[in-house]
Amino acid sequence: MTIVDQISQLTLLETADLVSSLKSKLNIPDMPLGGFASGPASAGPPAPPAEEEEAAPAQQEKTLFTLTLKSFDAGAKPKVIKEIKSMLGLSLVDSKKFVESAPKMMKEGVPKEECEKIVETMKGLGAVVVSD
Repeated sequence: MTIVDQISQLTLLETADLVSSLKSKLNIPDMPLGGFASGPASAGPPAPPAEEEEAAPAQQEKTLFTLTLKSFDAGAKPKVIKEIKSMLGLSLVDSKKFVESAPKMMKEGVPKEECEKIVETMKGLGAVVVSD
C-alpha cells in the first residue's frame, strides 16, 4: 500500500492532524485562507495596468466589428440561407432557422476588411447586414 493510498483513507480529523504535524515538523508557517490568491489582489500597482489593458480593447473595437443580419428580401431567402450556411458552417436546417430568426448576430470580432466584404456580399444577395 502506497502512502497516497494510506492518506486517502484518513478521516477529516486524521488529515487535519497530519497536516498540522507536517507543518510543525517542516517549519511551515500558517498561511491565511486564500493564501497566494489574496496577495496579488491586494497590491496597488497592478490596478493601473489593468485600466490600460481595458483601454486597449476599446481601441480594438474600432477595428473589430460585430455583424448582425437585420432583414432580407423574401425572394432572396434561399440565397441568404445558402450564404449563411457556407459562411457560418451551419447545417441547412440551422441556417434556415438562423435566417428566419433575423435580426440575429452573425459574427463577432470581424476585421474591418472582412466585415466590409461580408456586408457587400449579403447586400448583393438582398439581405441587410449591419456592422457595429
